[in-house]
Amino acid sequence: VGSEMCIRDRFMYTLNEKIRDLEPYEPIAGEYKIRLDANESFLCLPESVMASALHAMMRVELNRYPDPTAKDLCAAFAKSYKVKPACVAAGNGSDELINVIFQSFLMKGETYATLTPDFSMYDFYGYVSECRGIEIKKDENFTIDIDKVIETCNNENVKLLIFSNPCNPTSVGLTREAVRKIIRGVSALVVLDEAYMDFWNESMLGEFENYDNLLILKTCSKAFGLAALRVGFAVGNEKLVRAIKAVKSPYNVNTCSQKMAEAVLKNRAEADAAIRRLLLSRDELQQKFDRMAQRFPEKLQTVKSVTNFVVLRTPYAKELYERLLAESIAVRYFKNMSALRITAGSTGENAVVTEHIQRFFEEKEQA
Repeated sequence: VGSEMCIRDRFMYTLNEKIRDLEPYEPIAGEYKIRLDANESFLCLPESVMASALHAMMRVELNRYPDPTAKDLCAAFAKSYKVKPACVAAGNGSDELINVIFQSFLMKGETYATLTPDFSMYDFYGYVSECRGIEIKKDENFTIDIDKVIETCNNENVKLLIFSNPCNPTSVGLTREAVRKIIRGVSALVVLDEAYMDFWNESMLGEFENYDNLLILKTCSKAFGLAALRVGFAVGNEKLVRAIKAVKSPYNVNTCSQKMAEAVLKNRAEADAAIRRLLLSRDELQQKFDRMAQRFPEKLQTVKSVTNFVVLRTPYAKELYERLLAESIAVRYFKNMSALRITAGSTGENAVVTEHIQRFFEEKEQA
């Protein structure tokens, strides 16, 4: 027994340096009365749309593999957004597509660039792909110096530039004119994450075929309220999309998600109505926080949002975050921004969270 233990110790498997110290992604754990931390839609699907989705589910043959091309799903997306089906690839959420792009469009050691602060998973997938990352920092007010981006990408031989527009987590957006300038000014592949563009009107979907170096990412998780299904899309010229289809997993989007998302995408009028409701909620939240910032100018700043969430900048961000958790309200805290990101919720949820935050700053004012 002793010799067996020695042999087992001698040949004990160890993780490589790349993954040894990685921690699993863990969102806020626990049960909370109000969840405004993940930018999900607070709306459930309308009964008519849910009925269509469930009817489609009833015809799913669970003993068969999914359609590897997600043909019908991509066609529904293409019709909804008025693009060619051949220019669309489906993914198991945008996250899978980001991973696929990093793994396939970059070689080991090549350079990618991000515009920070931005979606943290970009750097994670860049790291796992063993690529060199360059951070191009935004200004204090979260704006982007376009000339600086172009100059840095060209000087650093950047092969892939990825950023969200509008940006998660800042809620700030770039105009089409600014995005065009970036695409035309760099030799890199530009991956434009438009996960929140359904809440704004500066999408590049109408002109992506003008560029050979542009991929646009879309999702059903935000405006369409399908976060549970994990359905995302990559849109680009046929050459780029064909490459994505060649390197992704064959059956990456399960049949149930394909059929349900297809049914929702075919009900564009219902989706547009939901977007209008989400924007009304966002505006309600924005206005309340703007008034609060005017009342407590030394303690609170707001950011003009073009997404479905509002950003509060305050030196008390961590303390306020913990206070809200204690009140069973979950929002997202960003240490690097000294800010809270708060998703637009129902009228009742918005009222509760703003009441607690106002009370917090009133206490600070009296202290």
